Amino acid sequence: MMSASSSNVSQCSVYGEMEPFPYFYYLVFLVGFIGSCFALWAFTHGDKSQKCISTYLINLLTADFLLTLALPFKIAVDLGIAPWKLKIFHCQVTACIIYINMYLSITFLGFVSMDRCLQIINSSKFYQIQKRGFARMISTVVWALILLLMVPNMLIPIKSITEKPTVGCMEFKQKFGRDWHVLTNFISIAIFFNFSAVILVSNFLAIKQLYKHKDTDDYQNTKRALVNILLVTAGYIVCFLPYHIVRIPYTLSQSDVITDCALKQYLFKAKETTLLLSVSNLCFDPLLYFYLSKPFRSNLIRTFTAQKKVGQRDTEGLDL
Repeated sequence: MMSASSSNVSQCSVYGEMEPFPYFYYLVFLVGFIGSCFALWAFTHGDKSQKCISTYLINLLTADFLLTLALPFKIAVDLGIAPWKLKIFHCQVTACIIYINMYLSITFLGFVSMDRCLQIINSSKFYQIQKRGFARMISTVVWALILLLMVPNMLIPIKSITEKPTVGCMEFKQKFGRDWHVLTNFISIAIFFNFSAVILVSNFLAIKQLYKHKDTDDYQNTKRALVNILLVTAGYIVCFLPYHIVRIPYTLSQSDVITDCALKQYLFKAKETTLLLSVSNLCFDPLLYFYLSKPFRSNLIRTFTAQKKVGQRDTEGLDL
């Protein structure tokens, strides 16, 4: 009976047809890459005396560029056009980079929300943690911890399996690799819930403080700040919450705790759908830079205003 059960599990084809996921990933890659390049240009040409929040946003942008390097490999594998060695490379390296980006994004968004909240509250008690030196130090610590958690998934030796049209990355992993993968997943979920609490509490306190000024002469600025905070919160929830709801049961299905074939197939599709939502933060981050970074916004507006004036002068010069 046990051998029949394990045979059924092994014969369950979870990784089937991936369309239309690759085309959505391609769209995310295209929009995100253009937006990230634009953001990089704006940051490098902006005010050099950047605030603490800009340090976190630049680290977020760096993580986004890592994701743009990884997405083409996932697109090729999902389309079924990748050779066998590229599939192995994706499972060992670029799939891990996607998750490195996800948890760097979640962590830095947490620090962005906290810094934004402290700016609005304007309390001298938190002056030290709003300095650029602190932001640089905590950013280094974040990168070190996330890489320490994720990079072993790239380095742990894999087993050799027979080539086949569709393959799941877990099939390459030996027992230690599977155990580390499961441990990584649950630690990552803990990171998500902890920094979600930081984001929600910070944004709640910021909204509460801003709401006190709703009847002042500065109402328009207050209203804009409230809208920005609500948009950031909504975007965070839409991008990251669905994936982490699905990830626990999906991890259990990968570990064969869940053995029902139909349920495993459903969880795989749910994971891919919600992962696409998470990756789509690549498209929304440039908007975040615009709303939250004054140097970024000022440089962008100044550049387009200058170009518009040049265009008007050229047009005037053509008038007869």
